[in-house]
Amino acid sequence: MKKQIICINWGTRYGPRFINRLYAMVARNITPPFSFTCFTDSDQGVRPEVDCQPLPPLDFVMPKNTKGKWPKARLWSKTLGTLTGPVLFLDLDLVITGNLDEFFSYGDPDQVILARNPAKPFERVGQTSVFRFPVGKLYPLQERFLADPQAVADEYRYEQRFVTRNAPGGVELFPHRWVQHFRYQCMPTFPLNLALEPRLPEGTKIVIFPGGVLPEHAIRGGWAGREGWSLGQHLRGVTERHEDGSRWRYLRHYIKPTKWVEDVWHE
Repeated sequence: MKKQIICINWGTRYGPRFINRLYAMVARNITPPFSFTCFTDSDQGVRPEVDCQPLPPLDFVMPKNTKGKWPKARLWSKTLGTLTGPVLFLDLDLVITGNLDEFFSYGDPDQVILARNPAKPFERVGQTSVFRFPVGKLYPLQERFLADPQAVADEYRYEQRFVTRNAPGGVELFPHRWVQHFRYQCMPTFPLNLALEPRLPEGTKIVIFPGGVLPEHAIRGGWAGREGWSLGQHLRGVTERHEDGSRWRYLRHYIKPTKWVEDVWHE
């Protein structure tokens, strides 16, 4: 059975550089046959191996003051372009560090299966940076969301909590070792992060980058907005307050340049 990978791109935050690198990482870490489809508002600059299809139409007003990636609700449509059956969704800003084949053989093909969310250790909630679902299975969620997007967002805050709590038939979670959160599970805690490079835990297949940090930040070191800064530069700039009012956040989240991210995040 063909393994079907999908991703979604809108606006200018990511674009072809991320799409092309994601395709290359997939191709290096999967046993053919496979397909790679990007639902996007522009195919300019995207390598020809990527099947670019239009964003699934969705007419709604984006919820205000919510952190979740609610435009992903497009993926819950009754149809997704020309695709049918199980698809594995991948965020554009993740890195692939191991073989992906087991993401397709794990569990029942009719299940909705998500990565685990380490940011909520006391709550069984999935992470939609990586999740597998049969096309059309989540359509009831889209109908409920479109009936009142703001009310759904206010109740659940994040689209991944909404999916976890309401997916028809419930959800399963992928084994915890397979998907690691860069900030929570790879970066050493303060003050060790000032001296030690982030680690790649054994058995990791995918590393996700929620929270504003991107693979290029990990490669260059520093922090988002201070990419490539040395520890000395961070120390000299500690008097500058972060947007949350803290003088020390830049040090608590300082990243040593991370070679293993550089080794995999490329075409």
